[in-house]
Amino acid sequence: MPPAERAAQTDLLRQLRGGVGPSSEQIVAELRQVILAGGAVPGTAIPVDDVAALFSVSRIPVREALKTLVGEGLVDHRPRAGYTITSLTRAELEELYVVRRVLENAALGAAVAHAGDEHDAEVRAALADLDGMAEDGPGYQQGSRRFHTALVTSSQMHRLLAMLESAWNLTEPFQLMRHTPPETRRSLQDDHREMADAFAARDAERLLAAAERHSRTLEGIVAHLPATGGLTVET
Repeated sequence: MPPAERAAQTDLLRQLRGGVGPSSEQIVAELRQVILAGGAVPGTAIPVDDVAALFSVSRIPVREALKTLVGEGLVDHRPRAGYTITSLTRAELEELYVVRRVLENAALGAAVAHAGDEHDAEVRAALADLDGMAEDGPGYQQGSRRFHTALVTSSQMHRLLAMLESAWNLTEPFQLMRHTPPETRRSLQDDHREMADAFAARDAERLLAAAERHSRTLEGIVAHLPATGGLTVET
Protein backbone atom coordinates (compact mmCIF):
# COMPACT_ATOMS: atom_id res chain seq x y z
CA MET A 1 0.00 0.00 0.00
CA PRO A 2 1.40 3.45 -0.91
CA PRO A 3 2.49 5.51 2.12
CA ALA A 4 0.00 8.31 1.35
CA GLU A 5 -2.91 5.86 1.29
CA ARG A 6 -1.83 4.23 4.52
CA ALA A 7 -1.46 7.65 6.14
CA ALA A 8 -5.02 8.56 5.11
CA GLN A 9 -6.31 5.34 6.66
CA THR A 10 -4.37 6.05 9.84
CA ASP A 11 -5.91 9.52 10.06
CA LEU A 12 -9.37 8.00 9.68
CA LEU A 13 -8.80 5.38 12.37
CA ARG A 14 -7.25 7.90 14.75
CA GLN A 15 -10.47 9.91 14.75
CA LEU A 16 -12.71 6.95 15.54
CA ARG A 17 -13.15 6.58 19.29
CA GLY A 18 -13.68 2.84 19.20
CA GLY A 19 -14.96 0.95 22.18
CA VAL A 20 -15.94 -2.50 23.33
CA GLY A 21 -18.81 -4.27 21.59
CA PRO A 22 -20.75 -1.32 20.12
CA SER A 23 -23.78 -1.95 17.95
CA SER A 24 -23.76 -1.53 14.18
CA GLU A 25 -25.78 1.68 14.68
CA GLN A 26 -23.06 3.10 16.93
CA ILE A 27 -20.38 2.26 14.39
CA VAL A 28 -22.47 3.95 11.70
CA ALA A 29 -22.74 7.07 13.84
CA GLU A 30 -18.99 7.17 14.53
CA LEU A 31 -18.02 6.70 10.90
CA ARG A 32 -20.63 9.17 9.67
CA GLN A 33 -19.44 11.82 12.10
CA VAL A 34 -15.82 11.51 10.98
CA ILE A 35 -16.73 11.48 7.28
CA LEU A 36 -19.01 14.54 7.53
CA ALA A 37 -16.35 16.43 9.49
CA GLY A 38 -13.87 15.86 6.68
CA GLY A 39 -11.73 13.76 9.00
CA ALA A 40 -10.48 11.74 6.05
CA VAL A 41 -10.39 12.92 2.45
CA PRO A 42 -12.80 11.48 -0.14
CA GLY A 43 -11.33 8.40 -1.76
CA THR A 44 -9.74 7.14 1.47
CA ALA A 45 -10.04 3.37 1.80
CA ILE A 46 -11.81 2.12 4.92
CA PRO A 47 -9.99 -0.96 6.27
CA VAL A 48 -12.71 -3.27 7.59
CA ASP A 49 -10.35 -5.41 9.67
CA ASP A 50 -8.75 -2.39 11.34
CA VAL A 51 -12.11 -0.80 12.11
CA ALA A 52 -13.37 -4.10 13.55
CA ALA A 53 -10.28 -4.36 15.76
CA LEU A 54 -10.67 -0.76 16.93
CA PHE A 55 -14.27 -1.41 18.01
CA SER A 56 -13.51 -4.90 19.36
CA VAL A 57 -16.12 -6.50 17.11
CA SER A 58 -16.18 -8.94 14.23
CA ARG A 59 -16.22 -7.80 10.62
CA ILE A 60 -20.00 -8.38 10.41
CA PRO A 61 -21.27 -5.26 12.25
CA VAL A 62 -18.63 -3.14 10.49
CA ARG A 63 -19.83 -4.35 7.11
CA GLU A 64 -23.44 -3.72 8.13
CA ALA A 65 -22.49 -0.18 9.15
CA LEU A 66 -20.67 0.42 5.90
CA LYS A 67 -23.63 -0.86 3.88
CA THR A 68 -25.81 1.72 5.64
CA LEU A 69 -23.36 4.46 4.68
CA VAL A 70 -23.26 3.16 1.11
CA GLY A 71 -27.03 3.62 1.06
CA GLU A 72 -26.57 7.22 2.27
CA GLY A 73 -24.05 7.89 -0.49
CA LEU A 74 -21.18 8.60 1.91
CA VAL A 75 -19.27 5.38 1.18
CA ASP A 76 -18.56 3.52 -2.05
CA HIS A 77 -18.13 -0.23 -2.37
CA ARG A 78 -16.58 -2.14 -5.23
CA PRO A 79 -16.25 -5.93 -5.30
CA ARG A 80 -12.70 -7.01 -4.46
CA ALA A 81 -11.71 -3.34 -4.03
CA GLY A 82 -13.40 -2.76 -0.65
CA TYR A 83 -14.95 0.35 0.85
CA THR A 84 -13.87 3.96 0.33
CA ILE A 85 -15.19 7.36 1.35
CA THR A 86 -17.20 8.54 -1.63
CA SER A 87 -15.24 10.58 -4.13
CA LEU A 88 -16.97 12.88 -6.62
CA THR A 89 -15.94 14.66 -9.76
CA ARG A 90 -16.17 18.44 -9.76
CA ALA A 91 -19.22 18.21 -12.03
CA GLU A 92 -20.96 15.90 -9.55
CA LEU A 93 -20.18 18.24 -6.67
CA GLU A 94 -21.48 21.20 -8.68
CA GLU A 95 -24.71 19.30 -9.28
CA LEU A 96 -25.16 18.66 -5.57
CA TYR A 97 -24.77 22.36 -4.79
CA VAL A 98 -27.47 23.13 -7.35
CA VAL A 99 -29.70 20.55 -5.63
CA ARG A 100 -28.99 22.19 -2.28
CA ARG A 101 -29.91 25.61 -3.66
CA VAL A 102 -33.19 24.45 -5.17
CA LEU A 103 -34.27 22.56 -2.05
CA GLU A 104 -33.28 25.33 0.34
CA ASN A 105 -35.06 27.99 -1.71
CA ALA A 106 -38.19 25.84 -1.72
CA ALA A 107 -38.08 25.63 2.07
CA LEU A 108 -37.28 29.28 2.82
CA GLY A 109 -40.62 30.76 1.74
CA ALA A 110 -42.54 28.32 3.90
CA ALA A 111 -40.08 28.88 6.77
CA VAL A 112 -40.81 32.61 6.79
CA ALA A 113 -44.54 31.95 6.79
CA HIS A 114 -44.35 29.68 9.85
CA ALA A 115 -41.50 31.25 11.81
CA GLY A 116 -41.86 32.40 15.41
CA ASP A 117 -39.72 34.12 18.00
CA GLU A 118 -37.92 30.89 18.87
CA HIS A 119 -36.81 30.49 15.27
CA ASP A 120 -35.55 34.08 15.15
CA ALA A 121 -33.51 33.38 18.27
CA GLU A 122 -31.92 30.27 16.77
CA VAL A 123 -31.03 32.08 13.53
CA ARG A 124 -29.47 34.98 15.45
CA ALA A 125 -27.53 32.62 17.73
CA ALA A 126 -26.16 30.72 14.73
CA LEU A 127 -25.22 33.99 13.02
CA ALA A 128 -23.46 35.25 16.15
CA ASP A 129 -21.43 32.04 16.39
CA LEU A 130 -20.21 32.58 12.82
CA ASP A 131 -19.07 36.14 13.45
CA GLY A 132 -15.31 36.18 13.89
CA MET A 133 -14.89 32.69 12.40
CA ALA A 134 -13.59 33.84 9.02
CA GLU A 135 -10.09 32.61 9.87
CA ASP A 136 -11.34 29.15 10.90
CA GLY A 137 -12.30 27.14 7.82
CA PRO A 138 -13.50 23.96 9.59
CA GLY A 139 -15.36 25.99 12.23
CA TYR A 140 -16.98 28.15 9.61
CA GLN A 141 -18.03 25.04 7.69
CA GLN A 142 -19.82 23.63 10.73
CA GLY A 143 -21.31 26.95 11.80
CA SER A 144 -22.57 27.74 8.33
CA ARG A 145 -24.54 24.52 8.22
CA ARG A 146 -26.09 25.29 11.60
CA PHE A 147 -27.13 28.73 10.32
CA HIS A 148 -28.73 27.40 7.13
CA THR A 149 -30.51 24.68 9.09
CA ALA A 150 -31.90 27.29 11.50
CA LEU A 151 -33.34 29.24 8.58
CA VAL A 152 -35.40 26.35 7.20
CA THR A 153 -36.42 24.47 10.36
CA SER A 154 -39.73 26.33 10.66
CA SER A 155 -40.81 25.37 7.12
CA GLN A 156 -42.65 22.26 8.41
CA MET A 157 -41.72 20.58 5.10
CA HIS A 158 -40.27 17.48 6.72
CA ARG A 159 -39.73 15.37 3.60
CA LEU A 160 -38.06 18.25 1.80
CA LEU A 161 -35.84 18.94 4.81
CA ALA A 162 -34.78 15.30 4.86
CA MET A 163 -33.75 15.57 1.21
CA LEU A 164 -31.89 18.80 1.94
CA GLU A 165 -30.06 17.16 4.83
CA SER A 166 -29.03 14.31 2.55
CA ALA A 167 -27.69 16.75 -0.06
CA TRP A 168 -25.74 18.62 2.63
CA ASN A 169 -24.28 15.34 3.90
CA LEU A 170 -23.03 14.43 0.45
CA THR A 171 -21.17 17.73 0.10
CA GLU A 172 -19.81 17.94 3.66
CA PRO A 173 -16.83 15.54 3.27
CA PHE A 174 -15.31 17.99 0.77
CA GLN A 175 -15.24 20.79 3.39
CA LEU A 176 -15.56 23.65 0.90
CA MET A 177 -14.93 26.34 3.52
CA ARG A 178 -11.51 24.86 4.27
CA HIS A 179 -10.55 25.69 0.70
CA THR A 180 -12.07 29.17 0.66
CA PRO A 181 -9.95 32.20 1.63
CA PRO A 182 -10.94 34.24 4.71
CA GLU A 183 -11.96 37.24 2.62
CA THR A 184 -14.47 35.09 0.75
CA ARG A 185 -15.81 33.70 4.02
CA ARG A 186 -16.27 37.28 5.24
CA SER A 187 -18.27 38.05 2.10
CA LEU A 188 -20.38 34.95 2.66
CA GLN A 189 -21.01 36.14 6.22
CA ASP A 190 -22.38 39.40 4.81
CA ASP A 191 -24.86 37.25 2.88
CA HIS A 192 -25.75 35.40 6.06
CA ARG A 193 -26.40 38.68 7.85
CA GLU A 194 -28.69 39.87 5.05
CA MET A 195 -30.55 36.56 5.13
CA ALA A 196 -31.00 36.76 8.90
CA ASP A 197 -32.34 40.32 8.67
CA ALA A 198 -34.78 39.37 5.92
CA PHE A 199 -35.92 36.33 7.90
CA ALA A 200 -36.57 38.45 11.00
CA ALA A 201 -38.52 40.94 8.88
CA ARG A 202 -40.55 38.06 7.37
CA ASP A 203 -39.54 39.40 3.94
CA ALA A 204 -39.56 36.25 1.81
CA GLU A 205 -38.64 38.04 -1.42
CA ARG A 206 -35.58 39.68 0.13
CA LEU A 207 -34.58 36.43 1.83
CA LEU A 208 -34.79 34.43 -1.38
CA ALA A 209 -32.78 37.04 -3.29
CA ALA A 210 -30.00 36.94 -0.68
CA ALA A 211 -30.07 33.14 -0.55
CA GLU A 212 -29.86 32.92 -4.34
CA ARG A 213 -26.85 35.24 -4.42
CA HIS A 214 -25.19 33.28 -1.63
CA SER A 215 -25.75 29.94 -3.34
CA ARG A 216 -24.42 31.21 -6.65
CA THR A 217 -21.23 32.30 -4.90
CA LEU A 218 -20.79 28.82 -3.44
CA GLU A 219 -21.41 27.23 -6.83
CA GLY A 220 -18.77 29.52 -8.31
CA ILE A 221 -16.26 28.36 -5.70
CA VAL A 222 -16.99 24.74 -6.55
CA ALA A 223 -16.62 25.48 -10.26
CA HIS A 224 -13.00 26.50 -9.70
CA LEU A 225 -11.97 23.44 -7.72
CA PRO A 226 -9.60 20.99 -9.47
CA ALA A 227 -11.43 18.86 -12.03
CA THR A 228 -9.98 15.45 -11.22
CA GLY A 229 -11.28 12.00 -11.95
CA GLY A 230 -12.35 11.68 -8.34
CA LEU A 231 -12.25 14.99 -6.56
CA THR A 232 -10.06 14.87 -3.48
CA VAL A 233 -9.24 18.36 -2.25
CA GLU A 234 -6.12 18.40 -0.12
CA THR A 235 -6.22 20.50 3.03
